Amino acid sequence: MSRLIITMKFINREPELTALEGKWLTNKPQFFVLYGKRRVGKTELIKQFMKGKPGIYYLADKRTIKEQLIELSQLLGNYFNDQFLLQRPLTGWLEVFLYLKEKVTEPFVLAIDEYPYLVETDKAMSSIFQKGWDEYLKKTKIFLILSGSSVAMMESEALLYKSPLYGRRTGQMLLIPLSFYQSWQFFPKKSFAEFLSIYSLTGGLPAYLEQIDPSASLLENIRNKVFPKTAFLHNEIEFILKGELREPKNYLAILRALSLGKHKFGEIVNATGLEKNVMHKYLSTLERLQLIERLVSVTDKNPLKSKRPLYKVSDNFTRFWFQYIYPYKSDLEIGNHNIVERQLKQNFNLLESLVYEQVCQEILLGLSGKIFRFEKAGKWWLREKEIDVIGVNSATREIVFGECKWSSKAVGTNVYEQLKQVSTQVDWFQNQRREFYVLFSKSGFTDNMKKLAQEEEVFLIEQDKLIFH
Repeated sequence: MSRLIITMKFINREPELTALEGKWLTNKPQFFVLYGKRRVGKTELIKQFMKGKPGIYYLADKRTIKEQLIELSQLLGNYFNDQFLLQRPLTGWLEVFLYLKEKVTEPFVLAIDEYPYLVETDKAMSSIFQKGWDEYLKKTKIFLILSGSSVAMMESEALLYKSPLYGRRTGQMLLIPLSFYQSWQFFPKKSFAEFLSIYSLTGGLPAYLEQIDPSASLLENIRNKVFPKTAFLHNEIEFILKGELREPKNYLAILRALSLGKHKFGEIVNATGLEKNVMHKYLSTLERLQLIERLVSVTDKNPLKSKRPLYKVSDNFTRFWFQYIYPYKSDLEIGNHNIVERQLKQNFNLLESLVYEQVCQEILLGLSGKIFRFEKAGKWWLREKEIDVIGVNSATREIVFGECKWSSKAVGTNVYEQLKQVSTQVDWFQNQRREFYVLFSKSGFTDNMKKLAQEEEVFLIEQDKLIFH
C-alpha cells in the first residue's frame, strides 16, 4: 500500500520537544498520548524526538490487523536482528507487547501514529493496549507514544474516564497550530504584510505553510497549489471532513455559513436552514474536532454558560477554502479560474483584515508588561457593538481597548474617539478601573492622531511595531 508522506520543516516546537525530553530523562516507563488535528505536525514532532534514540516508529492504517502486524514484525525483526521473527510474524498485539518486554532492557521508544485507525479495525484495541501495558510494558523502560489526528477518538479511547486506557497515561499533549510569529519563521525574509497575506491563506498548519513557494506571488501560489484539482490543497478540507464525519453535508453547510461571516447561533440557523434543536449537536461536534471555535466575550464572567457566544472557523485555510474553492468547484474543475481570481482581487483584503484582528491579539500579548501584565486578551461584543481586542488584569483592575485597521488609509482621530465611546459600554469594574488604549494600523496614523496619542498616552502600532507611547 502506498502512503502519502509529507516531509516538513521542523520549526518552533521547542516547548513540546522539551516536555518529551523531560519525560525521557526520567528513565521510567512512559505512556504518552499525543493528539491534534491533521497537518499540525505530530509526526514530525515524534520523529524529531526519536532522533538518536533507540526505538521504532509505526504508522497505522486501515488494513487488517494481520497485515499491519506483518509490517510491524518486519520493523521489530530488522531492529533486533531477529531472523526468526522476520520469517514468522507476530499474530496479535499482546504478542507484540510480550516480545518487547523480553527484548527491551534499555530505554526504548515505541511510537504508534494514527492509533485511531487501529481502533477502527478492531473496537477492542484499547482494551488490548490496556492489558498489554498493565501486564507487559509498565515495568519495562518503554516510552510508548500513541498519536492520532482524530481528536474526538483520541479523547474517547485514551483520555476520558470511560476509556479502557484511562489512568494509564503518564502524560498527554494536544498539539495546536503554530502562532503567527512561529509560522513566520518558515519565511523569515518576508515582510510583516507579505507574510500576513500568506498566513491568511495557510494559517499555522505546517503542512500548508510548506506548500507555499516563497519566490512566487500569493496569487501564483494559489493558482499553482490550490486551484488545480490535482493539487494537494484543492480537496484537502473535503478529505478531512469525510475522514471525520459520516454525513458531512450539514457540516459543510455550517462551515460555509461561518466562513461567510455568520457567527451568531441564530445567523447560522438561518443561513443553513437546519433546526435549532440539532444545531447545538452539530456545533459541538465541529468544536470537538477542532474545526470551529466557540468564542465568548473576553469580559464574560462565566464563559461556559455564556448566552451570547460566537462561532468561527478555527483555521485560516478552511475559511479560505469555503470562500474561494468550495463555491467554485465546477469552474475550477474545468480550469476556469477567472471568476475566482476576480473575487480574490476584490475581497481577499477582507480576509486579511479578519486575520489581522487575530494577529493583533498575539501582538498585544507581546506588549504585556509595557502596558500592564495581562491576565487574558480577546474580543468583546454586545449586540451590534464590538471591540477588536481587549486585554485585562482583574487583580489590578486594568483594561486596554484596541482597534485594528488593515486598510490603505492612515488611522485618524475618529477611530480613537469611536473606540473610547464604545469602551464605555464594557461592563467590567465600571468607575473602578484604569483604562488604556491601543490602535493597530496597516498604513500608519495621521499627524493629528500622533499628536493626540502624545497628549493622551495612546499606544500606536503600525503593522506589528510599536511606534509610539
